[in-house]
Amino acid sequence: MSERRAGANFSDELEEWLRSDRPKTLGALGDVFEEKSFAVAILLLMLVPAIPAPTGGVTHVFEAIAALLAFEMVLGLRTIWLPERWKKKELGSLATDKAVPFVIRRIRWFERFSRPRLAGVLERGIALRLLGLVFTALAVAAALAPPFSGLDTFPAIGAVVVALGIVLGDVVLVGIGVVVGAGGVVLIIALGAEAVHLVKSVL
Repeated sequence: MSERRAGANFSDELEEWLRSDRPKTLGALGDVFEEKSFAVAILLLMLVPAIPAPTGGVTHVFEAIAALLAFEMVLGLRTIWLPERWKKKELGSLATDKAVPFVIRRIRWFERFSRPRLAGVLERGIALRLLGLVFTALAVAAALAPPFSGLDTFPAIGAVVVALGIVLGDVVLVGIGVVVGAGGVVLIIALGAEAVHLVKSVL
């Protein structure tokens, strides 16, 4: 049963969910956000690596789960499948107390300027499969970024913006997220290649 309010802004729904006494688990997202659950789940998971702050390695767990959900989108699944243990996993205070409240303000900024543009395209199966590939690439790139470099932030931000574009039904926002994420991937590859070249020259 849907718990969403007709006509409510996504930022309001997200904030209401965070302030409620309902469990803040990945499994609960499917009940609250229904058809947008994949995009919302990936948005929340990639929020943590998108924030340039020490996370104690928890980002790799979130990136791995985000990559799994993205692969499920590629397969054409319409509802989230996760092992029971992961379904019951709390997002944690790092996401619910710091990352999400921080990004809600940014989401409200996007909501002021964003509007539904080709929203129907983003709901088609082929589009969701392609966006699943995009999410997979960005999650993997963030996970493979050199430790302590902060480079994982760029593909993570790209994934967050793409997910937000899906939720708001704005293909322009999705395009911006793809460009930001792709730029981050290129930067990681370029700096990684430079680091390998430097090590080889020293040896």
